[in-house]
Amino acid sequence: MLKKTLLTTVALAAMMAGSAQAENLKDFRIGILGGENEADRLRNFQCMTELLPEAIGVEKVSLFPAADYDGVVQGLLGGTLDYAELGASGYAKVYLADPKAVEPILTTIQTDGSTGYYAIMVARKDSGIKSLEDMKGRKLGFADPDSTSGYLVPSVSLPGDVGMPLDQYFSETGFGGGHENLVLEVVKGNFDAGTTWSSGVGKFDDGYTSGNLRKMVDKGILDMGDLVQVWQSPQIPNGPIVVRSSMDADMKQKFKAFMMALPEKDPECFSAIQGGDYKGFTEVNEDFYKTIIAARKAKIGS
Repeated sequence: MLKKTLLTTVALAAMMAGSAQAENLKDFRIGILGGENEADRLRNFQCMTELLPEAIGVEKVSLFPAADYDGVVQGLLGGTLDYAELGASGYAKVYLADPKAVEPILTTIQTDGSTGYYAIMVARKDSGIKSLEDMKGRKLGFADPDSTSGYLVPSVSLPGDVGMPLDQYFSETGFGGGHENLVLEVVKGNFDAGTTWSSGVGKFDDGYTSGNLRKMVDKGILDMGDLVQVWQSPQIPNGPIVVRSSMDADMKQKFKAFMMALPEKDPECFSAIQGGDYKGFTEVNEDFYKTIIAARKAKIGS
């Protein structure tokens, strides 16, 4: 019996060692949130497929651009993705479903040194809408049900700002199918205004220093002269870089070190994957997102 137990223990140890070794050689899978067109997302993350294999010791890096936020969330919960950059509400959704599925390790630092950003509401400049008061009885668009700035924070903050439930203040609300498409729908006039994300740092005319508007301006698909800002939320914690919790500890450390060094080592790649100007990364853990987790649980339940 003792011999059998010893052999079993040795076998298990060998399997665990083999598993760790295999993970160090496997395909590293990156989940990319929906929100802009797939070709642009793949192009922005292409540098990761070129730089990461050598840095963390894998054979290749594969990119998985999801159609929406939930696609990445489900991939993380199912263990089929190794790394993703989430909004705070997306992370809260993962955490509420399985707090051990992923680990938040880093978040971005804005150019002013802050680690937060804002939900903003924009309308067409020629619409006559200049303030939140002008939106009463109008149609409001949200970006994505799992977006922090595009839905969760506005849905929690706006009722207090307008003094009534949203379905009583606005004639209609709906979703635009991601941040980029939402803003395009506002420009087309299909929504009177819409909520998206921005650093809130720098000039509105430039699309601010980072965020969805800045990415759209840089791609040449948005003229900020066509828009006006009518509302801004309280500051939101910048979303986390998360990794699969079951990932080999050595690989986690190598990946974290790679990301921390990226802003100086390859500023172009760093800017591409982040979508604008940032100072760099700072370390975070789940405590940084406790308020958003609580807000999501209270508002959505999961």
